[in-house]
Formats: sequence, C-alpha cells, structure tokens
Amino acid sequence: MSATTLILLFFIIANLPWLSDRLFCIYPLKTTKRVSIRLAEMLVFYIVSLLIAIAFELKFSGEIYPQAWEFFTVTFCLFLVLAVPGVVYRYQWLAMKK
Repeated sequence: MSATTLILLFFIIANLPWLSDRLFCIYPLKTTKRVSIRLAEMLVFYIVSLLIAIAFELKFSGEIYPQAWEFFTVTFCLFLVLAVPGVVYRYQWLAMKK
C-alpha cells in the first residue's frame, strides 16, 4: 500500500462523521447528530487512523518510531483539514438545497 492510498483512506475516514447521520456509521439516532457528537466521532476516527498508521509502520519498517506531542498536534490538524469537504457538504451544500 502506498502513501497516497493511505492518505486517501484517511480522507474517507475523516469525512465519515459529516456524511452519515448514524453514530459511527452504524447506530441510527432518533434525532439529527449534533456538532459535538460529530466532533467526538472525529476524535475517535483520528485515533483509529493513528492505529492504522502504526500498523503500517510496524509492517513496513519493523519498528514504531516514538513521537512527541508535536507530531500528534500536527497530524490532528491535518486530519481536520482532510475533513473540510465533509463539513462544507453538510453545512453549506445541503443548506443551499433547502
């Protein structure tokens, strides 16, 4: 798996909370999801994406390089940037259709 494929996978994972009205894309809710729930889902999906990245790093290099807090801050910000298309779709495009 190439780095481009991994980034595309993270792009899809980052947009899941904004594209689905189900909790973690599995459990249906009786009301619409609030922004706080979507952000909490995004945090969980970020942790899942980190676990995927660690698995690939372990598979291809044989060891996990230790990271400091700066790495996690930057990767979380990049994860937020990857989620922008989902936010725009949810709050701007769907609002225009109404």
